[in-house]
Amino acid sequence: MNKNYNFAIYSNDQAGILNRITAVFSRVNLNIEALSVCESEQNGVFRHSVQVHCDHATAFRLSKQLERQIEVIRAAFQADDEMIQQEVALYKIASKSMLEQTLTEQIIHRHHARVLSMNSQFTVIEKTGQRHESQALFDDLSVVGVLEFVRSGPVSISKPMNAEAMSHDMSVFKQNATCDADHQVDV
Repeated sequence: MNKNYNFAIYSNDQAGILNRITAVFSRVNLNIEALSVCESEQNGVFRHSVQVHCDHATAFRLSKQLERQIEVIRAAFQADDEMIQQEVALYKIASKSMLEQTLTEQIIHRHHARVLSMNSQFTVIEKTGQRHESQALFDDLSVVGVLEFVRSGPVSISKPMNAEAMSHDMSVFKQNATCDADHQVDV
């Protein structure tokens, strides 16, 4: 059965690694639904978060192919229901609609969003939450007119795991992470 899988791929900071990672997904004709890269909790180690829609067997095979990449330290995948996920969405609307209509304020309040910036021409609103929540706010704001809309895609972290798995993961990081001597962290 196909469903969304979230890959957490840890690597050293090397030029071209993102291209090699996305090529693994392209070779099996999978569309990447979301992609983000950031430094992980380990200094010098980067986390590539990739979300795809596939079956479990394909996700398992992909994780093994990803781990064969030289710069990849570890590749793991989890289904959406095993993750805690959030997105950030930004909406630009005309400030005129904020000043002339109480409806806009009510919509922002009802969706637990917040105003990030406001000037005489436009107002930027931020909503953090699930995709369906940011879409619902977009739909409601469409009544007053959305000038621009952007969504980050999901940022996810795994739900609590057992102590044995955490201990194993830390030993893998210690063995494979390459950090500058000046930035070495003892764990």
